[in-house]
Amino acid sequence: MVADPKNLLPGLPVAVAVLVAACHSAGVYGHARLYAPLDDEKAAVAGAREYDPVMAQRQPEEWRKGAVALFGVVESRTPGPGGRASLKLSVRALSPQNLCDNQNDDDSCRVTVSGREFGIVSVLVALKAEDDVGPRSVAPKSLLRVVGTIGQDVSSGDGSPVLRATWYRHWPPFFYVTPASARDMRQ
Repeated sequence: MVADPKNLLPGLPVAVAVLVAACHSAGVYGHARLYAPLDDEKAAVAGAREYDPVMAQRQPEEWRKGAVALFGVVESRTPGPGGRASLKLSVRALSPQNLCDNQNDDDSCRVTVSGREFGIVSVLVALKAEDDVGPRSVAPKSLLRVVGTIGQDVSSGDGSPVLRATWYRHWPPFFYVTPASARDMRQ
């Protein structure tokens, strides 16, 4: 007697769908409804405090004592000492929820930061090869999540504090959004 193949694995389609959904990740550019930190990002920001430009200016010695984390949009990029890049960042706040073009498709969601600048900071960072040169390299209008320490020095150009990055995450232009994009996205 031969068994009917339809009865052998009646739950297989459901199991496959669950496995596929479980394997989906937000990816390197964070395509998810809520901000999705990478595993190495979680470790990098552990113990760091979110940068507050006002408090850092009022209490510079206190803010130099530990690691700080921030989101910033690149205003300019120049060569820095020791092969690092020197970046001028417009500090932004992370939105609590990412904007999505389609709420049923996480791939349509984009990391969302404020359209308003909260300060300027200079960052010295050793860029990875793919972020240093090429079509998706760090450039003006890129977004960075940076963790590092604030040094004693200030930028010669604008007097902003200089942060020495120990870790960063990069979104090229058009791979993140601000609330101004809401009118173009269905949400």
